[in-house]
Amino acid sequence: MTRILSSLVLLALLASQAGAAPQHDLYLCAAFNNGSRVMGAKDGSSNGVFVRTGPDEFGHVGINYALATSVTFDPREANVFYVACLSGVLRTLDGGKSWRLVTGWDETEPKSIAVDFQEPDTVYTGLPDGIVVSRDRGQTWQRREQGLPERGKYTQVVRADRTRRGRVLIGCESGIYLTENGAASWKRILSTADTVDDIQQSPHDPQQWIAVTQSAGALLSRDGGATWKKIDAVPSDKALYNVAFDARDPRRLVIASWSYGLLVSEDAGTTWTARNAGLPEPARVWRAAIDPDNGEFYAAVFGHGLYASGDAGRTWRTVPGLLGASIQTFTFVPKTGR
Repeated sequence: MTRILSSLVLLALLASQAGAAPQHDLYLCAAFNNGSRVMGAKDGSSNGVFVRTGPDEFGHVGINYALATSVTFDPREANVFYVACLSGVLRTLDGGKSWRLVTGWDETEPKSIAVDFQEPDTVYTGLPDGIVVSRDRGQTWQRREQGLPERGKYTQVVRADRTRRGRVLIGCESGIYLTENGAASWKRILSTADTVDDIQQSPHDPQQWIAVTQSAGALLSRDGGATWKKIDAVPSDKALYNVAFDARDPRRLVIASWSYGLLVSEDAGTTWTARNAGLPEPARVWRAAIDPDNGEFYAAVFGHGLYASGDAGRTWRTVPGLLGASIQTFTFVPKTGR
């Protein structure tokens, strides 16, 4: 009898989880180079920022910029977002109804943007020639580059440590740099022969970080970035574009790569398998993500658009409204607690 009751409880729990409402909104930056338009963009817009409105459905958020590359949010206020685009940094205070360009003429072409979650008025933006910081939600900006090299400071990615105020890692042409004082100074913590394309902090252990590069493979740090070790099982002869953790399973990771498609690890990075069945060939996966609510995989395939998988990449389906789109980033935003 006890065993039957336990089974019933387990089934009820699984059923409740399966039917649970999503706890995160998914935002992405996308551009259409073939003249097509995203389903749900009632104003006819075809580029910029989009939000998931339903299963495999996305709607336009209100800015039409061809090269929007990164989106982040204020953890305190649900309506405050920042977007890095070709012209600079755009900010909305009303959930996307209106946007304002908040950077100047010499702060253009940012690749990545991050909010300090412990001090959300502070915003860090990576530029082709360094870093700018705002302490007042984007009203004013200052360059903060002490410790960065004269050459090799093209900043591809900016990541704020979610647990410590003023602690930020950036990926550049010459390696990874760290500030622990809000960008007053920087120090190089990893030297690389090629550009660092992405850096991510584990949702399970804030001391664990993974970085991926153009031609130096993937690297792991278990001490907050003080030391790094190459992940030998990940190929290093071709470009790796981004890495994503599964918020529900600390053993599962994905890496988007140019020549190997989507690389998946189910054992915390010890071994990796390409899971490309159902993706266009060649499977040039430009960006990848894992939904923190249901574990669904997303893969942005260069020249083809967005694909989704409900079985950890073993099979794939197209997301119809984003066929042909170039996806630059995925950002999961909590629905509550902001």
